[in-house]
Amino acid sequence: MKRAQEHPELAETLRRRRFLGVAAGATAATLVGTATATAAQTGTSARSDTSAHKGRGGPLVPRGHLGIQLYTLRDQVQSIGFAQVFKELARYGYDQVEFAGYTQGTGDITLRQLKRLMRDHGLRGIGSHVGYYSDDPKAYTFATNLTQVLDDAEALGLPHVGTASGPWRYGSTVDGWKRCAEEFNTYGAAAKARGMKFYQHNHAEEFSFATDRPDVRLYDVLLAETDPELVHLEMDIYWAYVAQYRFGKKADGSPAPFEPLDYVLRAPHRYPLFHVKDGEHDETATDGYRMVDVGDGDIDYRRFLTAVGRTHGGQRHHWMVEHDQPTDSLTTARRSARYLRSLRCGGRG
Repeated sequence: MKRAQEHPELAETLRRRRFLGVAAGATAATLVGTATATAAQTGTSARSDTSAHKGRGGPLVPRGHLGIQLYTLRDQVQSIGFAQVFKELARYGYDQVEFAGYTQGTGDITLRQLKRLMRDHGLRGIGSHVGYYSDDPKAYTFATNLTQVLDDAEALGLPHVGTASGPWRYGSTVDGWKRCAEEFNTYGAAAKARGMKFYQHNHAEEFSFATDRPDVRLYDVLLAETDPELVHLEMDIYWAYVAQYRFGKKADGSPAPFEPLDYVLRAPHRYPLFHVKDGEHDETATDGYRMVDVGDGDIDYRRFLTAVGRTHGGQRHHWMVEHDQPTDSLTTARRSARYLRSLRCGGRG
């Protein structure tokens, strides 16, 4: 068994989060002309239809569907190892883990060993973040080593494999994003042939506007130009709400509000995975929020989970806790899981 390969995404991710200096922009007309009003009606009806919730009083996060992005715990993985981290996660009530690199600085571990450790602790690998592209032809990315990336995900038994890299490879124009969407379709088709789903994880900047079409939100280009049967999305809920704050106006100052939840309600089957992270609203912060443990912030997760749970795909969604810079990562994992497990259908949570 080959050794697990280290994932180089993290530095690029941090760079990409600072990529655009745009202070405003938000959802208006999508590239395909989807009406925001229709989406809002869909969201309103889903949120108001209390009769649609089956199992009233049950958990909003179904058993078997709570996970964590291991990037949150990278310091602990490096210091105490995967086995001890997995033991703690199982004790906190997690069902799944999502990878951002398969060794995380631990050195000598194989995919076979990693799979056994998950099994031994009752955890399931649900997905993995891999780089999108690189100028180095030997780099571990979808563009440069697609077969290897899929081989590794398949060896771990992952049902999803994706990227946290935005579609910036060819710039921030509509045509540039169309080119990226075409490549994503290729990766999605290759993953589907292996029985897996390819996905893209957003940050805030995906919701900004095209430099050549300031009336077009780039995220809408991605959705319109990718095949919904081949390319799926992992909404990072925190970054989507940061985007709502940062890109709620166009460059000319005209309002272009959007609601992240409406994207999901419009096409719930496209969102098998979510990143659950929380933030305290802070007007003095560039992003409008400061990241905190799940349950400590101002994002209404009871509302979000309830609305998604009422969709036909509600039982097929997976909720991944994440915190980019936790003070104490194990405490963050424990407290976030406890909060999410406490949320009940029809209750105060």
